[in-house]
Amino acid sequence: MDTFDFSFYKGKKVLVTGHTGFKGSWLCRLLLKLGAEVTGYALEPPTQPDLFQLLDVESQMHSVTGDIRDLEKMKQVFAEAQPEIVLHLAAQPIVRESYKNPVYTYETNVMGTVNILEAVRQCKSVKSFLNVTTDKVYRNNEWEWGYRETDELDGYDPYSNSKSCSELVTHSYEKAFLKELGIAVSTARAGNVIGGGDFAADRIVPDCVRAIADGKKIAVRNPHSTRPYQHVLEPLGAYLMIAGSQYEDAFRAGAYNVGPGDDDCITTGTLADLFCEAWGEGASWENLCQGGPHEANFLKLDCSRIRSTFGWKPHWQVKEAISQTVKWYQAWLDGDDMAAFTDRQIEEYLTQNR
Repeated sequence: MDTFDFSFYKGKKVLVTGHTGFKGSWLCRLLLKLGAEVTGYALEPPTQPDLFQLLDVESQMHSVTGDIRDLEKMKQVFAEAQPEIVLHLAAQPIVRESYKNPVYTYETNVMGTVNILEAVRQCKSVKSFLNVTTDKVYRNNEWEWGYRETDELDGYDPYSNSKSCSELVTHSYEKAFLKELGIAVSTARAGNVIGGGDFAADRIVPDCVRAIADGKKIAVRNPHSTRPYQHVLEPLGAYLMIAGSQYEDAFRAGAYNVGPGDDDCITTGTLADLFCEAWGEGASWENLCQGGPHEANFLKLDCSRIRSTFGWKPHWQVKEAISQTVKWYQAWLDGDDMAAFTDRQIEEYLTQNR
């Protein structure tokens, strides 16, 4: 981040899968602000409220509604858009949902990755491909130290495991096809992401906002689980840095952990404390462990590789990340123009990285 010039994206043709989701909507707003020519391919926005519509990006990009399990439609979109850079974010992203619908999760996260890579392989314009996966791809031994990119890929639950498979599929395509075509390929394994506009079920920050809006105490399922929390702009900036850097120098391609420093790996209970403190107005939470499917208790990333390769480091520590998140939701509840508000947060973040 500190060594990457984001003006690289001005005029670049970028295709984003999953652009109607939480991270995808933020990413499209960021790319448009940087002057990129953006095409998106995704299902209809997954939540109500709908961040994609709140950020008003559809009018400024080519947005295609489609399923990443539909290879023929995806190839058609590639043929029309002729992208230079492809950022693959589309996924079934919820752990608990993957227990309810494992087949759909694997179809989307594994065969969807096969399809996007096949579309990349057959599109002569592509020079850089980045597959966004998750910190949960690793075999979790509940270690106190962070996982490195060379550690074993073996996610436990169907979501995590499908993302491990997505990594393996990407590695195979890169070695078998894409390297000799001159297409640089990387994967990015990000930690837990927070930020304004996430309205998904079974995530701690949206749960906090819904409870506060309803005048209730926040119910925290796993207050002792430790996670690497970071603001959504941190990994998005890293994704753009990796994809842009390998576009210019393929030797920078590879697998990268993208996460905060050790001090920002906190328990869910601590996150809830910080959220309530930032929100004010008497916000509070309660421990409401309801059992349910297996979730890891301790998970941390070693991000030495991305730091040594690119000089990258997070700029908003967890307290600031939570503060920025709270400001966004409070502005939304007050009826502010959220596209303009989001642009201001993006500009504030980019200014700190110049």
